[in-house]
Amino acid sequence: MSPAAPAYRRLSVEERRSQLLDAALSLFAHRVPEDVSLDDVAEAAGVSRPLVYRYFPGGKQQLYEAALRSAAEELRHCFGEPGEGPLLPRLARALDRYLTFVGRHDAGFSALLQGGSVVETSRTTAIVDGVRRAAAEHIYSHLGVADPGPRLRMTVRMWITAVEAASLIWLDEDKQPPADELRDWLVDQFVAALTVTAARDAQTAELVRGAPAAQT
Repeated sequence: MSPAAPAYRRLSVEERRSQLLDAALSLFAHRVPEDVSLDDVAEAAGVSRPLVYRYFPGGKQQLYEAALRSAAEELRHCFGEPGEGPLLPRLARALDRYLTFVGRHDAGFSALLQGGSVVETSRTTAIVDGVRRAAAEHIYSHLGVADPGPRLRMTVRMWITAVEAASLIWLDEDKQPPADELRDWLVDQFVAALTVTAARDAQTAELVRGAPAAQT
């Protein structure tokens, strides 16, 4: 007798939705949203196009936004790091996770930061802004600052913007320099930005004065 075929198991609603999102994320990781169709997602997931519509009746836009939220949630966690130990190694580990995400998602990361071009809406913009705000909150926590002043907030937000820009250029440059070199350079940029702000802001100056003992 031939061996029995494995029993077929119907996926739950959440399992099926996760399967479709995983397929979409995989496609958006390597192609811009305009180049991904619902047929592509259905084929990647091994299901029919009507089934994709059943779970995402809003079509491609709804599916893209759901995939974007999933990617954004992962990005939010990149800067999360236990509060123990020196600051700069913690920041370096966070950047390692961030650059790993960037390298894995490639074109999808570019679309995320650039708003998805033709599929950009106020909702997609809010998703991206939410990632930036979460990253800033993690950094304030790493700095041990509960109430950052305007100059410190501006410095941190400017650095996050620099990290994003450097990541996009890094992808354009075929991921050169190596990720560990880029990470170290971005950490140095953070220290330099704090140092410049410290000359004009008492709160930041206090942080920088404590840096030798706390960050190395």
